[in-house]
Amino acid sequence: MTENLKEHIDKFISTKELDLIRLDEFFERKVVNKKQLLLKEGALCRDLFFVNAGCLQIFYLKENGVEQTIDFALENWWMTDFSAFSQQTSSKFSIRTVEKSEVLVLTHSAREKLLKEIPELERYFHLVFQRAFAASQYRMKLLYEYSREELYHHFKNNFPDFVQRVPQYLIASFLGFTPEYLSEIKKRNVS
Repeated sequence: MTENLKEHIDKFISTKELDLIRLDEFFERKVVNKKQLLLKEGALCRDLFFVNAGCLQIFYLKENGVEQTIDFALENWWMTDFSAFSQQTSSKFSIRTVEKSEVLVLTHSAREKLLKEIPELERYFHLVFQRAFAASQYRMKLLYEYSREELYHHFKNNFPDFVQRVPQYLIASFLGFTPEYLSEIKKRNVS
């Protein structure tokens, strides 16, 4: 069940001395259909998700009722409302599957137990979340520096997997503009 996760851990820390056979004890495997909620905005955030297969979207509802996508997670990425998960409070975001997905669910209490029993994984989580935070900072820089069109081209050129797998309206939401505007950008580049 956790083979992808074990390989992912091994990319960040040496696992030769670790008893990773026991990882399965801490996780629940879920296969979730396309467009299913894993976490609803306002609900208590108890779970951290590792994507074994598929794609997840994290978003919130703006005051006007429009969904604003914050991020995506493909295979071997983690996702949750990190603030709410760490504080065990209500989530400010929803998480939904973009396509049929298989996730490994690590509850807050299971994570605490896991880190007590295999403390070396603290370093793994630290490095993974440090990398995720750096990516978030870089995205903010791009949002401030690039025009909307430059932002789309950067995204398309650097993350072709997303462009192939994620519907256009979600890419537009993630980049901060309407699907119609994204269509205009694409039309300009075809002609």
